[in-house]
Amino acid sequence: MDLPQVKDELVQFNKMIFLYNSAMKEFKLRLEILRDEYKFVHQYDPVFDVKSRIKSIDSITAKLTKQGKAITVENIENYVDDIAGIRVCCHYSTDIYRLVDMISEQKDIEVLNSKDYMNDPKPNGYRSYHMILTIPVHLSGRVVSVKVEVQIRTTALNSWAILEDILENTYDDYLPEELLKEVKECADMLHAVDKRMIRIQDEISQYKKERQ
Repeated sequence: MDLPQVKDELVQFNKMIFLYNSAMKEFKLRLEILRDEYKFVHQYDPVFDVKSRIKSIDSITAKLTKQGKAITVENIENYVDDIAGIRVCCHYSTDIYRLVDMISEQKDIEVLNSKDYMNDPKPNGYRSYHMILTIPVHLSGRVVSVKVEVQIRTTALNSWAILEDILENTYDDYLPEELLKEVKECADMLHAVDKRMIRIQDEISQYKKERQ
């Protein structure tokens, strides 16, 4: 690739990153409005915390290399779905599904793919709800649909996922069997606690209704 091609590819890459950053801003604004509406109607915010990130160039190239694809802007757009990532932490698992419904009902947001790891956890105990969606970014002369990955999980399971990630990075390709077993047991216990807390919340809500 000669120098003019390199420069052109770099310009296209920077334009692409600008669009993904804009898509994250747009999604977070939509989410903030949905939260405000939910708080107004139900006096309760289902979201505890929101984090966002743009995937690093090293992670992008590693993903394309693993797929056997050339490192080009076109391939990045076509084969890497999680360049713009949003992580939403909710209080309880029931909040996750409320949020999924609210996002899915947005008329100009298209859900391309979803994976419900809450009801179908990974073998290591990982639970979360993943969505790949497109959201419109309004520019001065056009509207561009941009992909965003959204991960929604409970605060407790987010703490577990951080610990599990540290373990994977520490032990590389090998994790001691005892640690694997303990990590899985922790995930199951956190899920059981989540279900018990939901039952308590339901009892409190029912009591409040009866008192009205």
